[in-house]
Amino acid sequence: MAVRIIKNWWWVDFRSAHVRYRKRSPENSRAGALHFESVLRQKLARGESLDDAVRDEGPEQTFEEFAPKWFAEYVVPNNKPSEQRRKRYALTASLVPFFGKMPLAAIGTNDVERYKARALKTGVTAKTVNNLLGVFRTCMWTAYEWLELEGMPPKVRRLKCPSPETDYLTPGECESLLARANGVVYELILTALKTGMRQGELKGLQWSSIDWENGSIAVRHSRSDYTKALGTPKSGRARHIPMDADVHRLLLKRRKSAGYVFLDADGMPFDHKRLTRRLQGVCKKAGLRRIGWHTLRHTFASQLVARGTPLPAVQMLMGHSTIGMTMRYTHLAEATLREAIDRLSRERAQILDLGQPVVNRGPQPQAQAFANDTRSSESAYDCSPK
Repeated sequence: MAVRIIKNWWWVDFRSAHVRYRKRSPENSRAGALHFESVLRQKLARGESLDDAVRDEGPEQTFEEFAPKWFAEYVVPNNKPSEQRRKRYALTASLVPFFGKMPLAAIGTNDVERYKARALKTGVTAKTVNNLLGVFRTCMWTAYEWLELEGMPPKVRRLKCPSPETDYLTPGECESLLARANGVVYELILTALKTGMRQGELKGLQWSSIDWENGSIAVRHSRSDYTKALGTPKSGRARHIPMDADVHRLLLKRRKSAGYVFLDADGMPFDHKRLTRRLQGVCKKAGLRRIGWHTLRHTFASQLVARGTPLPAVQMLMGHSTIGMTMRYTHLAEATLREAIDRLSRERAQILDLGQPVVNRGPQPQAQAFANDTRSSESAYDCSPK
């Protein structure tokens, strides 16, 4: 299309001799834009220069020219403040210094490989390089779409890197941690261990999000330290987490109708620094290693998986966008898997001892017991002090 509306104004947008011209129409109407296009095409036909035409959005536009536009018009509307900050740093500190002077259409796979090699040589970890490449890839795909560049963006091959180790507390460590905590810090730790809520979700939890009748917490909000305001959870979707008896009884004692559930001693909402100081202080008293609030979230998931909870259920409780994120805890289910195989072997041995084909036999008591035991293994874990 030769004319189009961009941000409530008509623009001329066409190609001539493999060069793209995009210019704002003097008259904000379709008819005016079509007339302006005709004038520009006539000038080109006569060999006249279009020095005032906007040509910086064609194939010759460089990465550093497009990056600010992409950040302002794509990243800001679609990402949370923390993600915006991460992508801004990726652009300014790494991507623009390397790709900045290159025309977008000229960036090839070899350039991407050189970038990876250079980053690794400076000591950047493979995981960090993959994160930076993710920002680069999205930016390039957007550039090819918006600017209608010919061909395809360069292929981005992620580096192989080991899976990150997941730190979590044992039931005994949970008891020790809770035994040294008190007041609102105790409530925060207990809630984190029993619900798996993220730090921002704990900071932003509202009394109106607690369903006392059904005994559940609706995780609808996450408080940002950057905006000092409530936003949506990381996945962008609300989820519901049943409260166990300990959390329900604890919060019911000071039930309110509205406002933040957890406030510091000065009546202000918690931020990252305050929460970190409180947790580190309790860890020191308990003689535990330094952990973060996300370790308590890992502990919740790890305990569920270790007790045989199905992974889709863990995914829903954790608010993971994909089951792949939940799979990091599968190694903790080894005991459950071993028990299932051993039980299957015992049942088969008992059937063979009877000397009759399996098809001639009705439902076995052992099989029914196994099904009942499997269902009972999905019950909630208890990490509160005894």
